[in-house]
Amino acid sequence: MVKFTLFIEGMRCKMCEAHMNEALTNDLGVKKVTSSHEKNETVMIADNDIEDQSIRDVVNKVGFELKDIKREPYEKKGIFSGFKK
Repeated sequence: MVKFTLFIEGMRCKMCEAHMNEALTNDLGVKKVTSSHEKNETVMIADNDIEDQSIRDVVNKVGFELKDIKREPYEKKGIFSGFKK
């Protein structure tokens, strides 16, 4: 799994966040997405890597501007992941 942090300009309110989340979920099929207009940031989790241009196209379609993308591996943490055997 891959965690993407998208740095986006143009989101001004909770409704903007909702539009961004819905577009990424519907168009790219991501597992989880959370946006913050206050941080100008969207974090999404996907099963596989997604091309920059595909992400940029969705962000532009909603009417915002993608400034940068940060990728990192994502491991789902279970409820008992902090316990040692």
